[in-house]
Amino acid sequence: MYEDKTLVCRDCGNEFVFSASEQAFFAEKGFQNEPSRCPACRAARRAQNGGNGPRQMYEVICDGCGRTTQVPFQPRGDRPVYCRECFDAQRQNARY
Repeated sequence: MYEDKTLVCRDCGNEFVFSASEQAFFAEKGFQNEPSRCPACRAARRAQNGGNGPRQMYEVICDGCGRTTQVPFQPRGDRPVYCRECFDAQRQNARY
């Protein structure tokens, strides 16, 4: 269905391949446009904008088992916060 395409990066002017698997991924995500930057320029742009840095982690007490754990968001106090094991258990219980 998809075939590899050669595109030109708008930043550096180098050619890069927009592979069939990348095209399928873009279509699955609903992206309408082809990438306009090569992978190296995309990574440089993300790094410049602060992307892919270490995540801020917050230490909390799990509302399920009482153990200390870390989560990648700051709890607001209006909802329970779970460790990975309790979160997975809660999610499994919600499915059935």
